[in-house]
Amino acid sequence: MRVGVLALQGDFEAHMKALKRVGAEPVEVRTAAELDTVRGLIIPGGESTTMLKLMGYYELFEPLRAFGGQRPVFGTCAGAILIASEVLNPSQASLNLVDLTVERNGYGRQLDSRVVSVTQYGLGGDPEVEVVLIRAPIVRRTGGQVLASYLDSPILVDYGRHMAATFHPELTDDTRVHKLFLSKVN
Repeated sequence: MRVGVLALQGDFEAHMKALKRVGAEPVEVRTAAELDTVRGLIIPGGESTTMLKLMGYYELFEPLRAFGGQRPVFGTCAGAILIASEVLNPSQASLNLVDLTVERNGYGRQLDSRVVSVTQYGLGGDPEVEVVLIRAPIVRRTGGQVLASYLDSPILVDYGRHMAATFHPELTDDTRVHKLFLSKVN
């Protein structure tokens, strides 16, 4: 199964490796033509304003929005910001694919990045999951099903077809989050 990873900026290579570990065929996506060859898409972490500029430069904004109207999209960290319906601190454009309000850098600056264990609801197996928060956005409001929280804020949200995570599941050996996304692509 071919699953794309938006490869404009950020740690897309780690998502590619995670997808291989769960049995998918990862594809780097930089153009609308490449987007047409995949059944699902991960928008990785990175810098959301830089990614927005590159999406504009490569004329990907509307093709990404259209893709999300038809196929599963999983946004992690900056990717969650890009698929949200509302972005705060500061306000910025987004693909508006999920009912989600996020505040950029909500947990603090780079210095405040951390690795923590949280209780998950719905991934199966061990009730604890290790999460890596790097300049993570904080969820201020969601209309999706919360699968994990940290400090009383959702960090993993399921929207049926789409998913949003404010952490970096690709930076741990735990493949459950990627497996859940792959089940949506199937």
